[in-house]
Amino acid sequence: MILEKSRLLTLLSEEQKADLSSLEKQFSHHLEYTIGKNKYTVKNEDIYKALGHTIRDFLIDRLNITNERYRGEDPKQIYYFSLEFLMGRTLLNALINLGLYDVVKQMIDGFGFQLEEVLEFEMDAGLGNGGLGRLAACFLDSMATLNIPGFGYGIRYDYGIFNQIIANGSQVELPDHWDADGVPYEVIRGDVTHSVGFYGYTETRISGKGKTEHYWVPAETVLASAHDCPIPGFNTSTVNYLRLWTAKSSEEFNLDYFNHGDYMKAVQDKSISENISKVLYPNDTTEQGKILRLKQQYFMVCASLQDILIHHRLTHASLEYLGEKVAIQLNDTHPSIGIAELMRILLDQEDWEWDKAWQMTTRIFAYTNHTVLPEALERWKVSLFEMLLPRHLEIIYEINFRFLNEVRKSGKLTEAEISEVSIIEEGADKRIRMANLAVIGSHKVNGVAALHSDLIVKTIFKSFYKIFPEKFTNKTNGITPRRWLIQSNPSLTALIAKRIGDGFATDLYKLRDLEKFADDSDFKNDFAKVKQTNKDQLAKLIKSETGISINPLSMIDVQVKRFHEYKRQLLNILQVIALYRRIKENPNRNITPRTVIFGGKAAPGYFMAKLIIKLINNVATVVNHDADVDGRLKVVFLPNYRVSLAERIIPGTNVSEQISTAGTEASGTSNMKFMLNGALTVGTLDGANVEMLEEVGAENIYIFGLKTDEVFDLKHKGYDSRTYIEANEELKRILIMIRENYFSPNEHGIFTPIHDTLVYNDSYLLCADFTDYDRMQGRIAEDYLNQDVWNRKAIMNVARSGKFSTDRTIREYATDIWNVPILPTLAPKTRYSFDEK
Repeated sequence: MILEKSRLLTLLSEEQKADLSSLEKQFSHHLEYTIGKNKYTVKNEDIYKALGHTIRDFLIDRLNITNERYRGEDPKQIYYFSLEFLMGRTLLNALINLGLYDVVKQMIDGFGFQLEEVLEFEMDAGLGNGGLGRLAACFLDSMATLNIPGFGYGIRYDYGIFNQIIANGSQVELPDHWDADGVPYEVIRGDVTHSVGFYGYTETRISGKGKTEHYWVPAETVLASAHDCPIPGFNTSTVNYLRLWTAKSSEEFNLDYFNHGDYMKAVQDKSISENISKVLYPNDTTEQGKILRLKQQYFMVCASLQDILIHHRLTHASLEYLGEKVAIQLNDTHPSIGIAELMRILLDQEDWEWDKAWQMTTRIFAYTNHTVLPEALERWKVSLFEMLLPRHLEIIYEINFRFLNEVRKSGKLTEAEISEVSIIEEGADKRIRMANLAVIGSHKVNGVAALHSDLIVKTIFKSFYKIFPEKFTNKTNGITPRRWLIQSNPSLTALIAKRIGDGFATDLYKLRDLEKFADDSDFKNDFAKVKQTNKDQLAKLIKSETGISINPLSMIDVQVKRFHEYKRQLLNILQVIALYRRIKENPNRNITPRTVIFGGKAAPGYFMAKLIIKLINNVATVVNHDADVDGRLKVVFLPNYRVSLAERIIPGTNVSEQISTAGTEASGTSNMKFMLNGALTVGTLDGANVEMLEEVGAENIYIFGLKTDEVFDLKHKGYDSRTYIEANEELKRILIMIRENYFSPNEHGIFTPIHDTLVYNDSYLLCADFTDYDRMQGRIAEDYLNQDVWNRKAIMNVARSGKFSTDRTIREYATDIWNVPILPTLAPKTRYSFDEK
């Protein structure tokens, strides 16, 4: 069940009864005329679709009111450019934010259905890969809640992040056709279509005034068609939108080919054009994959900029004041080609002089960096740009030429440093550094955690920082409490609201008021009951999804996130093997019962990450079927990790694993979600963990391992993992078990690459951190036995999670980077009720 019955309804007010009557009429209409069903044929799925259309009507009403307000007040607006928006399910979130949950629950009950079952028919909109896309989704929620005129722009991929199944312990990818049955709350804007060009050539002419003019003549044109997802704010009338583009062919059908019998060729151009929005993250290990990926990036920014300029011209005669009315945030480097595109529009179409166009462009754009790993920064071949976007390449060359000239004149950098900041990476195969373009073309550049922001100006952007230190700033990530507390953990929400009121929903710092209950035995007991209920529900989910029975009274230890070597899921499973070995050596030893849960997807072409998933599942098979273990240790891999699954895992978690190598994780946001829901973190001083430690206090978090400067120093001196392996007999024996096929008796040698990586090329210092991690896990197991102390720590984590709300993050962006207003709230008719029945 998504929301427990103990808090479903208060007595409906007269106003709510009126809303109920109105909703029932709309719902009945959609059920009969939109879905085409009657009382004899209706099913849960039909109820979901009719409800989606009904809420869509409600959202459109508020969206129109919001747009009228923006048109009348003419505030500066922020547009968030991202190639990923990991929205998950949106219907329940809309019901909560609109204050309609109770009324809709009453209505669906009246039709003889259960709302919880109906909502399960919504597919996750997995239009993102991980934290970057989920952050974008949280940002949209906060913009609407804060009444900020803010909108998202992205791509409506036909197929989102793949569906993951586990076969013989290995990840298998299946297509995710998330919209196969339609998206009832989506608004299709058939009248909003823009042309996007590719390939072709540029022409240079001399105008009648003697000015050199440039024209791009594309050889291929694709149409971008708009689909809007309304984004309602919480307890406010504001509804913004996320506009996603889908690719359509400019030529539906070639009749000439068809008439000559070439039926495949008749539709080939249409298929090729529409591939652009077909799939999230095409495999770019091939040349065709690279072309498609760059096409996606330009397709999104080109359509979005046209849309923004058309919207601006509705109320402004020219683009002279565009910078006063428009801000654009680049979510990582993927949309940074937008800088060259806006320059092209201003230079070639608006006939602006270079300096004027550049001043406007840099005033509008700002860039968020999400990585400290140099290899993760996008670099495109110049030859690819020359073929696909010839005019943009010319503009990028000109940007780079002028920038390098200014840098040389300033005398701030050496020639070696000038080479580092150049947009063009020289060599036999020249490349365009998109991060450098983003830094040069933006007025602000931000990291996403204090440590991360400090690292980027000392490492990847060190030379840029010497040129313009004032550009760089920090904006620590956050999460929206509407989804990650109110929606995902209603029992805890109700308990908190009962004690401190409901102000925390829009001001998470108010959770500090819970501190005075940290030693209140009644509150601690109630808090523990909520956690145990959530654990019981998680145990049922695990049984249903995997067939594995776990002990819901055991310590639930969770690591769920994208699989990557730097996130060190491998370190976690090594420690699980250590626990297993200790049980085997002494089956009668007392240990704290523990269930270790993994979840997450590996990129299809990432061999080592997929092999680690295989190892985890093989270890689980051995551990879970060993009679000596007797259920005291269970290992679970929950397949197909996604937003809706996270909402069910996180509330039932005791221990949150945030164990990346120090200096590799930009921020992380799953750490914040677990903290808000009362899990205790075991982690390194990496990303936002540093700030979590500052907020919650060292006594309420488990920090281990090398610090960032120690990692850099060790690597500089020459790290050899064998030194640490020889010093730790436990680790040595674990590696022998892996090498000698203990967990792969029928697949000899399959895990040799993992063994060899740890012994000969331990890039992420697992062996260096293993001893301290193992020691800390022992302390956690001991502390968990004292439930009174443990619950106090958990309550303090919830109470001190206020900083990690995207409401705080977005306020900082609005004030420090975008200079956009936070408008007064227009109170809605309906508000979400926190009361228990």
